[in-house]
Amino acid sequence: MVELVWKGKYGKDKQRRRPLRIALPFQTVETVNETAQQRQKSLDLFAAGGRTEWRNRLIWGDKKYVLPSLLREFAGKIDLIYIDPPFATGSDFSFKAQVGDENFVKQPSIIEQKAYRDTWADGLDSYAPWFYETASLLHELLSETGNLYVHCDPTASHYIKLILDEIFGYGNFRNEIVWKRAFTRKSSLTKHLPRNHDILFPYTKSDDFIWNTDAVTIPYDLKNLDEKTKKKYSQKDARGRLFQYTSITAPGHSSGDSGKPITYEDQIIHPPPNKHWVVPGGRKKGESIQDGFNRLYAEGRLYQSYSGGLPRFKRYLDEQKGLTLDDLWTDIPSVNSMAKERTGYDTQKPEALLERIIKASSNEDDLILDCFCGSGTTAAVAEKLNRRWIAADLGRFAIHTTRKRLLGIENLRPFAVQNLGKYERQHWQKAELGAQAGNVLRTYRRFILDLFHAEAITGFSWLHGKKGRWLVHVGPVDSPIALNDITQIAIEFRQATHKGNMHGVQVLGWDFALDMNETQKQTAQEAGFELRFRRIPREVLEAKAVEQGDIQFFELAALALKATQKKRELHIELTDFIVPQDDVPKKVSESVRDWSDWIDYWAVDFDYRNDAFHNQWQTYRTRQDRSLRLSTSHRYAEPGNYTVLVKVIDILGNDTTKAIPIEVL
Repeated sequence: MVELVWKGKYGKDKQRRRPLRIALPFQTVETVNETAQQRQKSLDLFAAGGRTEWRNRLIWGDKKYVLPSLLREFAGKIDLIYIDPPFATGSDFSFKAQVGDENFVKQPSIIEQKAYRDTWADGLDSYAPWFYETASLLHELLSETGNLYVHCDPTASHYIKLILDEIFGYGNFRNEIVWKRAFTRKSSLTKHLPRNHDILFPYTKSDDFIWNTDAVTIPYDLKNLDEKTKKKYSQKDARGRLFQYTSITAPGHSSGDSGKPITYEDQIIHPPPNKHWVVPGGRKKGESIQDGFNRLYAEGRLYQSYSGGLPRFKRYLDEQKGLTLDDLWTDIPSVNSMAKERTGYDTQKPEALLERIIKASSNEDDLILDCFCGSGTTAAVAEKLNRRWIAADLGRFAIHTTRKRLLGIENLRPFAVQNLGKYERQHWQKAELGAQAGNVLRTYRRFILDLFHAEAITGFSWLHGKKGRWLVHVGPVDSPIALNDITQIAIEFRQATHKGNMHGVQVLGWDFALDMNETQKQTAQEAGFELRFRRIPREVLEAKAVEQGDIQFFELAALALKATQKKRELHIELTDFIVPQDDVPKKVSESVRDWSDWIDYWAVDFDYRNDAFHNQWQTYRTRQDRSLRLSTSHRYAEPGNYTVLVKVIDILGNDTTKAIPIEVL
């Protein structure tokens, strides 16, 4: 068989190199739409070592880690995989967002830019091995009766097919589906015809796969029939029903009763040579060919044009399911700028397209995977069609957009938001910075300080660097900055002040304990120095982003709110939200008229238990409704001490949390 070969596909021993597989544990950071009763049931089952109920999953992470990590639980168990991987367009990760009345383009994050550059850095020489690794992992995840759909454009479709033929087998290629994206004719021509279609490649593992023909059958529009159908169904009965006469034979000799003569009225009629009888619509249970024809005759469905001739069947148009689609799909337009389902992604695919694929190639409760989920079309349609789903994406904003989109679905089932969190960082630290624990920690801190443009200092346990008139603390990869860290930093800062007139401490961390930004800043001010908290961006895990030198450590936002309690009733109102301006494009900042304009979404966990954030209430902006509620209320069923956790996600996709302890009497 023809094989696509690229540099590095085979090692020096001429053996094919296996893709790198790093399986890491998933961390659940949020559960959405789960009731208090469902939450308690899950906690009880987990504590008892039992199997918890299924939760759909929305995963933030790179597919190079996400797919191998899924294999441990889902190898051979996923019924339908749809992927829409990056095309060579450069706009795969851009997103149109809105602030007040102004629109702006949310540019790809550094990680998304890096992913795109890596994928297409050397054109097809880099895209081919990238796609080969992805398709190999998807093959292992797919069930024996499952379907894979790869959505691509003509840029690389022919190369993609060769790779899929190699991994799935040439005989398991099902179709080349051509989807015409738009109905309008483009008039401007350069040196090529207008490009107006995408390609879909369905593949399976064998000839035994899920396929539902009804999903690819288009019903007839009886009021607006096309000329071809009118010509085909040209007969009309006394009630005005259109029909045509069709044969009651099929090719091939039969030794059973379907090959024997039948009696029609007072005639004995033999099937034509090399043909046999067929009862249109099928035989009833235990029915012979003769019985079947007698039934149709009694119903007035058989017609003989002359004595001795073959009877024909009267087939009514209004009884037909419709026309079965071929591999050219021209009836589904792309998502235009005014579409209700529009989210702002240029690469967003229409729900009608995914609905057809999901209905045709899966059944209710089947498991569906999309590891390039983008705006969340696959997950949204799977949810509406009562399928289980796993959706993943590299982009934080894609995860946020998908979550909002899902929340707009009626009767939404609970789902979990997950990432690889500290496990991904632990792997990176060990793999990139060395194996010996002592050296790793020192090397790690110097690495982060270099990226922050600070110099390393010695003689302290909690102060690791200096930048201008600021001292710097570098937080660990596997735990958040906590209250005790700030206490120790304060002690060492007081010891260090005699060495110079320092403003305070810049605290760099991957994660931060709740309320750190407000409460600990106040603690530091009372102690006579300043604290600034900056998040270490995930981009530092990517070597090419580091080489590019565009790593930025953004300061945390600050949320203010008012909580009013009356007996068991709690009322929460947001009163202020401050976003440090070093993280804000100029156009965005100029468009903000009020502090609330920064907020795109906020949610509340009324009973936070130091585990995942359980989204029990939320409000958010949509393209159709830009308003946002700034308050909410909750009534507690039982007295007790509770921690209320409020999460805000700003228009740039960053999240800020604030905790409130309350006592319900």
